[in-house]
Amino acid sequence: MTKETQFPEELGVPRETAHRILADAVVGADDGELFIEQRQSESLLFDNGRLKSASHDIVQGFGLRVVADEAVGYGHSSEISEAALLRAADAASGVKRGYKGKLADKPRGTNARLYSDTSPLEAPGFASKVTLVEEIDAYTRALNPLVKQVTISLAGEIRKVSILRADDSFVGDDQPLVRINVSVMVEKDGRQETGSSGGGGRFAFETIITPNVWQHHAKEALRQALVNLEAIPAPAGEMDVVLGAGWPGILLHEAVGHGLEGDFNRKKTSAFSGLMGKQVASKGVTVIDDGTMPDRRGSVTIDDEGTPSQSTTLIEDGILVGYMQDRQNARLMGVAPTGNGRRQSYAHEPMPRMTNTCMLGGDTNSEEILSSLKNGIYAVAFGGGQVDIVSGKFVFSCTEAYQVSDGKIGAPIKGAMLIGNGPEAMQRVSMIGNDMKLDPGIGTCGKNGQGVPVGVGQPTIRIDRLTVGGTALG
Repeated sequence: MTKETQFPEELGVPRETAHRILADAVVGADDGELFIEQRQSESLLFDNGRLKSASHDIVQGFGLRVVADEAVGYGHSSEISEAALLRAADAASGVKRGYKGKLADKPRGTNARLYSDTSPLEAPGFASKVTLVEEIDAYTRALNPLVKQVTISLAGEIRKVSILRADDSFVGDDQPLVRINVSVMVEKDGRQETGSSGGGGRFAFETIITPNVWQHHAKEALRQALVNLEAIPAPAGEMDVVLGAGWPGILLHEAVGHGLEGDFNRKKTSAFSGLMGKQVASKGVTVIDDGTMPDRRGSVTIDDEGTPSQSTTLIEDGILVGYMQDRQNARLMGVAPTGNGRRQSYAHEPMPRMTNTCMLGGDTNSEEILSSLKNGIYAVAFGGGQVDIVSGKFVFSCTEAYQVSDGKIGAPIKGAMLIGNGPEAMQRVSMIGNDMKLDPGIGTCGKNGQGVPVGVGQPTIRIDRLTVGGTALG
């Protein structure tokens, strides 16, 4: 179940006072809540043989929201006091301007608890973390004489959220989050290349700092750097592409996931608008957003409106069957919230956001998918990417990819960009592997200036006729 929490009166405001101010503010509105956040975080960056930076941060504050039809009033402050609450309530309630609505029911309850109660900041101590990153640095450098630079980062936080509603109902959640990352630069004959590997999730530090975990990331970062050292310029043109399992699901997240968020579809600004019940992907393609996966980076016991997370089927066997919803867009579209109302912090309004977005596996071996590729590329890892929600057009850079000829993996390639249209790419999925895998826990999603932790996943898939932007000279 959600962790038993008390209203955080130690921050300066009794619950009765906060409830009175909120209840007065939402009279005549459709929805609203008081969201209080306490976040403690720490991070270390070890670079080029020394501790480059270390931080410990404590942030707290509240956001008070009033929702009237499509309009939202929002006031927030890092000062949690009666005076600050009154000022925020006065500003937020102004959005009503005579509007008379009916206050929505509170979110349903939950008995779920998706992650550890242990704060990542309790152990190990700072000195132990410094010793650890020094050990990782020495281990990685000893793996290969071509290693010239190693960068290691450790980050952890505990985010405590408290949500009070006008009916005096209250829910809270303590959300741990940790991440480790190792980056390596190698040099050979004057050529320098990099590789990176990392992981994390909603658990204590002990899970990611055991030797078998950090040694894996060190070896993987080095392997990727050495592959890139041998990479040749990428070809360009329209060709068939095989995407590897796991992290390549970031393309699905960007090219398809954002287009299935409720606000874009309510406003009819998504390439998927008006297509509910229509074939939007190849048969066999099933896409879900699941915030209930234990310990995953994108999971939340409750979202930032207090709605329990759930598994939502978005595309089923190629048919569009659902959108991701927060409370406001769900109400305006006449459907139920899906637990996807998320915000970066107390200073931000919630909106429909992804949690863990995945394509489910099929029944084909990955070896069979690769062997079917006569002339194309095999993309294993991605870096940055962007998508235009209205048109569905996307561009993604590959950080590890290979040429494939007659079903055989050939030379690694450098500088490959995948260019396409999300709905069209989903219609061109021709083979789906049986090796569905989740990413290692490294994703952060940006939308409207807000970033939230997310997860992705997919099996090996083949997409026919994608445009590849390359660096090879003709």
